[in-house]
Amino acid sequence: MQLSLGSYYISPIALKDAWNVCNLIVTNEDRFKRFFPKTSQQNLTPDLSRLFVDKKVIQFDKKEEFLFTIKENESNSLVGLIYIIELDWTKKQGEFAYCIDYNVERQGLTTNAIKLLSNYAFENLGLETLKIVVHKSNVGSVKVAENCNFTHIKTLKKEFAPPGENSLDMELYELYKEIEP
Repeated sequence: MQLSLGSYYISPIALKDAWNVCNLIVTNEDRFKRFFPKTSQQNLTPDLSRLFVDKKVIQFDKKEEFLFTIKENESNSLVGLIYIIELDWTKKQGEFAYCIDYNVERQGLTTNAIKLLSNYAFENLGLETLKIVVHKSNVGSVKVAENCNFTHIKTLKKEFAPPGENSLDMELYELYKEIEP
């Protein structure tokens, strides 16, 4: 599976991505470590990234969690990661989590990727509700949710504790599959 994003494309995580995942995380460590602490910690060296990617490929195959990469067409350089996590197959829902390289932020790439993957999740995975949970200070992520027509549902009190910080209130956004009559 590969989804086109103009000069970029989205594809499922693959074993060959380990070095590039490590490079993305290390290059953006200061930006990612607050809201992506587990992914950051698990990708600080090429060996750790290899273990991380092996695990994510297995989880993808088992439909436990889906990790997608965003790559530049010509160079195949990895510029972003998008997860579909917190899957509940009974309720037919999942949650997006994403990070993008500082070199390509503010270009609409994440917004376009979330739009494509929302459609993919509804049509191919059978999900009916998609969530984005974001801190209000993460303005870029809030804009992604809003630009992708996610609706603000509520504030989740003390939902997430970044490393070394007290628990933060997070904002819950949801998008629902349109049911045709």
